[in-house]
Amino acid sequence: MPKQRITKEMVVDAAFAIARSSGMEQVLVKNIADRLGCSVQPIYSYCKNMEGLRQDVTEQVSRFIQEYIAARIDQKDLFRSTGNAYLQLAKEEPNLFKIFILRQRSGISALRDLYRSEAGADVADFIAEQLHIQVSQARQLHLHMLIYTIGLGTIFSVTTPGISADEILEQQENAYKAFLGQMLEEKDCEAE
Repeated sequence: MPKQRITKEMVVDAAFAIARSSGMEQVLVKNIADRLGCSVQPIYSYCKNMEGLRQDVTEQVSRFIQEYIAARIDQKDLFRSTGNAYLQLAKEEPNLFKIFILRQRSGISALRDLYRSEAGADVADFIAEQLHIQVSQARQLHLHMLIYTIGLGTIFSVTTPGISADEILEQQENAYKAFLGQMLEEKDCEAE
């Protein structure tokens, strides 16, 4: 039987599968070789260092998450459904959620930098229009919800047997109402 030719794509896919099922800490040359049913030599030929392979896996995780979230967004309730989709991701794919959340982010020295790196350029404009608030208020509301959702998602992804999805979503909804209420209260104060 001829030997199977191992490609870089196969190595990255195997590493992604390991990261998805067991976490990034299990992305080891021996585990990848075992998964592919080969020796470690082909893995080393593509992976000059594990950091490069982990970066490739992280990029694949990001693509997976973009597709995952996009498939779960309700266009009629974009803001809320996006947050809910991230929490669903944390429950269903806890290892990928942790990889995504815990990845290194360069050039971040303030929360506004984090917001710029995580939110699309027009998101605050969209939220402001949908909720009839100022863009600066929408940006602040979105930042609050981003931080809160990351926190809830992290809790969700590291607890066993796990907090119920209903409890987590209720907590997120309560935070949304509180943060939005604060924005609307500020809007009313400015109008007076």
